[in-house]
Amino acid sequence: MELQNTFEVPLPPSEAWDVLLDIERIAPCLPGARLTEVVDERTFKGEVSVRLGPVALTFAGKATIEEIDGVEYRARIVAQGADAKGRGGADAVVEFSLEPIDGGSRVLIRTDLRLSGSIAQYGRGVGMIQDVSTQLIDEFARSLRAHLAETAIPAADHAAQAPARPLPGAKPISGFALMFRVLWNAIVRLFRGRS
Repeated sequence: MELQNTFEVPLPPSEAWDVLLDIERIAPCLPGARLTEVVDERTFKGEVSVRLGPVALTFAGKATIEEIDGVEYRARIVAQGADAKGRGGADAVVEFSLEPIDGGSRVLIRTDLRLSGSIAQYGRGVGMIQDVSTQLIDEFARSLRAHLAETAIPAADHAAQAPARPLPGAKPISGFALMFRVLWNAIVRLFRGRS
């Protein structure tokens, strides 16, 4: 299934690009994510945990940055993960790009996602998976913007800037809040279809 997401950051594309490719710094901004190993400069291992009501899913896997175009600000990432309890897995090809906007950059994300095993049963409808994806990306963007605002340095101080420190971790996403949002969006779609 194909998912589309966008978010904005208060940096011009040249600066936003450097931040978004610093995986060690931004991984903690994704709710429930934990970077476990840096294999090389383009390959990373980690875990992502999400609780959906009574069901806790933890995906352990690997992500590889396969293509980087620093001129057009485009990248392609391939990721594979499996649930720690053997309930299935997920494979994704994620393409993202940046475009300038007033006050910063818009990040455009297109994900080709394939779920397997019993995990695929949890999100049969594309709408539900899109809602979960949107919720996770929104929380990531909020956490990233908060960090950028906290670490903003006046231009005159850039020369004396200390090395970038890792971002604080995002709070794990609430299963209740996530399921409420998914259910609400499904109800809205149902009623829109009837009008």
